Amino acid sequence: MDEPLRLTMEDFEKSTSNEALLAIIEGKDIPIDKVKKRLFYNEELKKLQIELVKLQQWVSKHNKRVAIIFEGRDAAGKGGNIRRFTEHLNPRSMRVVALTKPTAVEQGQWYFRRYVKELPNPGEMVFFDRSWYNRAVVEPVMGFCSDEQYQKFMVQVPEFEHMLYEDGVILIKCWFSISKDEQLSRFNARLQSPLKRWKFSPVDEKGQTLWDTYTHYKEQMFTKTHTSYSPWIIVRANDKKTARLESIRYVLSQFSYEGKDQAATTLLPDPNTIMRYYRSSKQID
Repeated sequence: MDEPLRLTMEDFEKSTSNEALLAIIEGKDIPIDKVKKRLFYNEELKKLQIELVKLQQWVSKHNKRVAIIFEGRDAAGKGGNIRRFTEHLNPRSMRVVALTKPTAVEQGQWYFRRYVKELPNPGEMVFFDRSWYNRAVVEPVMGFCSDEQYQKFMVQVPEFEHMLYEDGVILIKCWFSISKDEQLSRFNARLQSPLKRWKFSPVDEKGQTLWDTYTHYKEQMFTKTHTSYSPWIIVRANDKKTARLESIRYVLSQFSYEGKDQAATTLLPDPNTIMRYYRSSKQID
């Protein structure tokens, strides 16, 4: 049996770039599909992050107020996506908001008050790692709010978001959608990694058991809060890297900022990954 072809030290020494090394690898018929996919992802991410920097400069220059909501089931990739969005942005005009459970004082206040305080100032982009939509899904599923509180919230949300719209706040709502099997796989990966174990909580543990209950409240949320002025954008997120790239493309596609026409990659999101919410009998989550 012939020995499998391998890279030699000489191959590395005469390779002056990733492209040159790839050409040598391909010449030896060494399977590298995963390597190619990773290189493509890294290159695309860099190009899109350059566009995000340009977008942030435009937002700052024109005193726009941009709020982007990242919602989804536990382990859907919200935090990972936010990190890729914000990695190279100027922290002076950008914030990530990830609120803890409300204090005793906040529990006695109008529910939206703690979120109103976090809305973007002129020239600022704010990324919400979960948002006021906690009360639409997580809280009723876990019994953290009463039915009366839930019903009142569902009536008020469209009105609240319409006020934001009329006042000029640009609100983008993304739901990261994963399958039940993928969620379980990610939970297991968290438990096995000392660096990720902190992410796993008792609420996460119930995510699989209460899957169908989450689905019920998720559908109620979409039905009552998907509006023409504040639509829900569904991101198919079983493939983490694809979800990251395409969600950035979607956000960029919503703005006409300076230098957009000079982008080094397409800014049109893949409709197989990014879509507006619509009722369908076939949904992965």
